Amino acid sequence: MLRVGRDGLAIYLTVLLVLMLLENKMIYFPTKYPVGDWEPVDLYVEDAHFTAADGTKLHGWFHEHSHPRGVALFAHGNAGNITGRAEVLRVWADRLRVSMLMFDYRGYGRSSGSPSETGIMQDARAARSWLAQRAGIEESDVILVGRSLGGAVVVDLAASDGARALILESTFTSMPEVAAVHYPWLPVRRFMRTQLNSLEKMSRYDGPVLISHGDTDQIVPFELGRQLYEAVPSQTKQFLTIDGGDHNDPQPPWYYDQLDTFLDRL
Repeated sequence: MLRVGRDGLAIYLTVLLVLMLLENKMIYFPTKYPVGDWEPVDLYVEDAHFTAADGTKLHGWFHEHSHPRGVALFAHGNAGNITGRAEVLRVWADRLRVSMLMFDYRGYGRSSGSPSETGIMQDARAARSWLAQRAGIEESDVILVGRSLGGAVVVDLAASDGARALILESTFTSMPEVAAVHYPWLPVRRFMRTQLNSLEKMSRYDGPVLISHGDTDQIVPFELGRQLYEAVPSQTKQFLTIDGGDHNDPQPPWYYDQLDTFLDRL
């Protein structure tokens, strides 16, 4: 019995060590250029090239509205690249009358390097700087939009430097809390290096916030989205429940009606 116990413990610790070593590969799932549709039909995009603070070369797409009521930065989720989000640019311009830059984190699309928590935060800052300069506005006047992983990225920006508004879709309180749902038999809260702790950072942003989350999300539980919303100190906040929505489902049409009203109030 003791030998079986020792062998079981050894296997458990080995699995834990392997998962720790592979942590980034289990969080980030980039698709590199040239995979993807880099010439979307009926959508003009301006290639944006900029450099992170550590010298990493980055790329994004800028879609400009002729008479924008706002300028937004979009940070996408942990898989694919910007080509899979071309429709987001189209909807934000055509339906919401907002100019938008979406960008690929390091290691994604045409961006060089490899993703990490520190790295993707630098990438977002470089993207916002490029966007503000291109649009002729202050960085604090940029509307920050993040989906899933991207929610943690833009919460970090808003908490540090402010924003005109913060819009979050299907995001989480922290990465260890998400990992604990999927690996309840591992002490991920103690050993994960990647934190992406939006719950702690949210208390430092008091501007307008809109959060949406599907109530059947199988990747980021609905409860984590609600917890993050409860931590928002701003009096100008709104939570939208996507009935029957799973993590990778597109936003329903009525969501953009609500978003349109939210943007009108800014």
